[in-house]
Amino acid sequence: MLMPKRLKYRKQHRGRRTGATKGGDYVAFGEFGLVSMEAAWVTSQQIEAARVAMVRHFRRGGKIYIRIFPDKPFTKKPLEVRMGKGKGNVEGWVAVVKPGRVMFEVAGVTEEQAKEALRLAGHKLPVTTKVVRRDAYDEAQ
Repeated sequence: MLMPKRLKYRKQHRGRRTGATKGGDYVAFGEFGLVSMEAAWVTSQQIEAARVAMVRHFRRGGKIYIRIFPDKPFTKKPLEVRMGKGKGNVEGWVAVVKPGRVMFEVAGVTEEQAKEALRLAGHKLPVTTKVVRRDAYDEAQ
């Protein structure tokens, strides 16, 4: 699973899910990208499931770029524990994704393969997504 090697602080505030993405909103490495259309927390397990879905679709060949990283810890209190007595233990790691964020990119495959692989990956994620092409995205910028 993806997670940071070391942190300054073990626990973080939850934050707000409002607003558009600050950077990471264009296809930088590959030919096609998977763009988020809404805000959500994407867990390291969901990122890995999407990556595996794309790898299995490509079989051999093709390069996958993961453009998000789960660097935010989320906590959870144990079952049947009363409220209070401090913040819970770190349960897992999430990447904060906002609308317009390019989450995955692919290169070295045909357009049909790329679109199908990104569609399969999108089904593993908790956000609605769309597939974009690099040149179409460059013209919009």
